[in-house]
Amino acid sequence: MTTTTQRFITIDDSALKINGKRAELYGGAIHYWRLERDKWEKILDEIVDLGFTMVSIYIPWEAHELSRGVFDFGQVDPRTDIDAFLTLCEKRGLNIVVRPGPQINSEMTWFGYPKRILDDERLQAKNSSGARAVLNQVPKPIPALSYAVDAFFEETALWYDAICPILAKHAANNGGGIVACQVDNEMAFFFGINAYSGDFSDASLQLYRKFLIDKYGSVEGVAKAYGLGHIDDLDAFQPPRRFDRADKASIPWYADWSEYRERYLIDSMDRLAGMLRDRGLNQIALFHNYPHPLGPGGAASGFTCPFNLPKLEEKLDFVGFDIYSRKHLYNHVKTVASYVVGSSRFPYIPEFIAGVWAWYLHPGDAADEEFVTKAALMQGIKGFSRYMIVERDKWFFSPIRRDGTVRPMSKMHKTMNDILRGVDFGNLRRRSDVLLLANREYDRLEASSVLVSFPGDFLETPSGFSEYPNRMTVADETFGFDSIVSREKGEYFNAFNESLKTSGVGFVLSDTDLNPRRWAGYRAVVLVTEDWLSEDTQRALTDYAKAGGLLIIGPKVPAFGHTMEPCTVLADELGLAPGRVENVSTVSVGSGSVIVVPSVEQAKNVGEMIAHSADVTRFISDDGRVDVVVHDDITDPGRQIVFVCNPTDQIISTHVSVDQQLVSARELWNGLELNVVKGGLDLTLDPYTIMICDCAVN
Repeated sequence: MTTTTQRFITIDDSALKINGKRAELYGGAIHYWRLERDKWEKILDEIVDLGFTMVSIYIPWEAHELSRGVFDFGQVDPRTDIDAFLTLCEKRGLNIVVRPGPQINSEMTWFGYPKRILDDERLQAKNSSGARAVLNQVPKPIPALSYAVDAFFEETALWYDAICPILAKHAANNGGGIVACQVDNEMAFFFGINAYSGDFSDASLQLYRKFLIDKYGSVEGVAKAYGLGHIDDLDAFQPPRRFDRADKASIPWYADWSEYRERYLIDSMDRLAGMLRDRGLNQIALFHNYPHPLGPGGAASGFTCPFNLPKLEEKLDFVGFDIYSRKHLYNHVKTVASYVVGSSRFPYIPEFIAGVWAWYLHPGDAADEEFVTKAALMQGIKGFSRYMIVERDKWFFSPIRRDGTVRPMSKMHKTMNDILRGVDFGNLRRRSDVLLLANREYDRLEASSVLVSFPGDFLETPSGFSEYPNRMTVADETFGFDSIVSREKGEYFNAFNESLKTSGVGFVLSDTDLNPRRWAGYRAVVLVTEDWLSEDTQRALTDYAKAGGLLIIGPKVPAFGHTMEPCTVLADELGLAPGRVENVSTVSVGSGSVIVVPSVEQAKNVGEMIAHSADVTRFISDDGRVDVVVHDDITDPGRQIVFVCNPTDQIISTHVSVDQQLVSARELWNGLELNVVKGGLDLTLDPYTIMICDCAVN
């Protein structure tokens, strides 16, 4: 959606602003209904004392509904007096983010729904076999709900009718503390990431067929796109229910099912957002949080489906990804955070681990949370909500206990919050000259080429398999081409990613659904291209180069469009034959240029190619294991914040040089002066260490 100056809360310049003034959203979650009411004030005082500026408040339908249409807001259970709790937060000057669902998860048995909602067969999603879709979670499996069914929204309206008047009363535009409201929570088909786990309900299939008509214009257009002579009855037309075809003509059929799953999530969040706006929340920010997109252990590609952050931000004010990770998974944190920074108007982490749930496989400590926090800030994150900052049942090792006392690990949080205020991270801008795009078209095919499904994060198997597609679970098929696209696109993306990192070129991630107008802010764009690419994307790439950008593609120049029709828009502009080129080819296009990279080995040199072909800045460590990111202070040209990361389990000594001569530097975490040599930094980094260096520059 487009924010306007008439709204009280706006998203602008990578910030959430209250009546034009930037708000700091560094805080965490608190579950008021799980805490004794006489402890509320002491707990909130400790939150303020630790330097947090925001509280994120989950509001569960399940905890407030006594019977259908009858709600308790403190009349029966004093812990459910959300009006009183919001008032206590406001008295302490805290910004407030509310999360009224309808789904909130929060380790609640029914995910925040009244049990009657889950028991209502009208509202249940179906899997590809037509059976009830199930979320395998602790402590017991529950039915997954269908967000395609009108009755679901009618039931949700009862809840919104009850809770929204209270929230509107406390909205910032009415003098209260609520600055943002989350629309639902981690909507991911109830963690049914596998393309064939849901939703195949009748209502969803009706929406799928409407999606096809909207995309292709008519039944005849759908038939043509799929290489069918005709479709007798569109109402009987089916999506793929498993992966069982590997011909070229089947690619759009599979890819469209993956795209529809993205659209399903977008449209349902848009509908819920409209309901919230109609009930008085039209002047505050509305946002959503997707679950982390990489499965347990992370990945470097394939992180787009079924989550479409750029397209969902056309409906909501901002969208974030959650991060639950530990220090040994630096690449996971870097990928997710960099993608959010490269894609979102307000780079915010709605759920950022603090403490652990009882069944978490790798519980960390304060050192883990310190490292992961620094890693996210290093990428350019501008706000976060720690989950949880206050302990409760089914959660352990949060900084504040449920009785209001603090744990020793709270010192880490206070130190971090002091640094965030002292440096004013809102005034920092990450130096990023290059945009590395994931190719959503190929990710969609990979997502729908999965052969098996595993229960994933909640019941991760000993083998380490996950519900997210990966090389071990995706079909090795060429679809009639000369390579396995799902494998090759990952190899090239990883090579591009690693080359940019080791060359010291500043870059961030996004994907091909990011509005091309955003590409223009980067001096170079890098994208994996195979035998086919939609006509719209081919034109956007050529327009970017013509306008003066440096475009890097490979290994092939596309010969086909989305429906496998001949489409050589890009090839024609380059004057190259479609297909794989033999050698690196550089072609001038308009005011810019295009480099085609035909092999993985050459893709590993892309960083150097860009450095020699475009006006980009570099930040280099003499040890390739070290990662360096530079942030400029927009209020002080003589200052840079330089993050230096050792993501290994070994001590590393290194010299770091940036684009300007350093005069002096101080490490913000411990306050020590750093050794500036020849205009750079001589550093010794302990294992799993990130230094935040406050530098004066010439």
